[in-house]
Amino acid sequence: MAIDSTAMFSMSYGLYVVSSEADGLKAGCVVNTAVQVTAEPIRMSVAVHKDNVTARVIKEAGTFAVTALDQTADMPYIGNFGFRTSDTYDKFEKYQAAVSETGSPYCPEHACAMYACRLIDTVDVGTHYLFVGEVVQAERLSDEPPLTYAYYHSTLKGKTPPKASSYQA
Repeated sequence: MAIDSTAMFSMSYGLYVVSSEADGLKAGCVVNTAVQVTAEPIRMSVAVHKDNVTARVIKEAGTFAVTALDQTADMPYIGNFGFRTSDTYDKFEKYQAAVSETGSPYCPEHACAMYACRLIDTVDVGTHYLFVGEVVQAERLSDEPPLTYAYYHSTLKGKTPPKASSYQA
């Protein structure tokens, strides 16, 4: 039986910024795969492309923060974190940054929640690393609805970049 890859478009996703800091380098990127995987203790996983600076920084720091973007996020904000590299561009300079209890930077603007995690496992899943973290801090940042990947495509007319876990050529 053949695989109809368009069936993957029926999966529900959100948009998140995953960030970390190690040795003075702040890194962050937009991902569409973040999920709570256990309730006690609360653990979540995020998938980050191996080539992203953010993946390297998370592995070095042993911590990461995840912000769930809300529907106030616009394309310049998403592009700031999603279409530039942290090696040559300070993604946190344009927006007011905060620091989580784990020391990971995050931007509360355009976010409805923040989760700070201590890295407990890294799984190599091919093109991406699946980072599993224990949530040590969680905060609601706004009452705005979360930004879904469907809303990003239909309303904001966003594109799927090649490093996204759901990218199809």
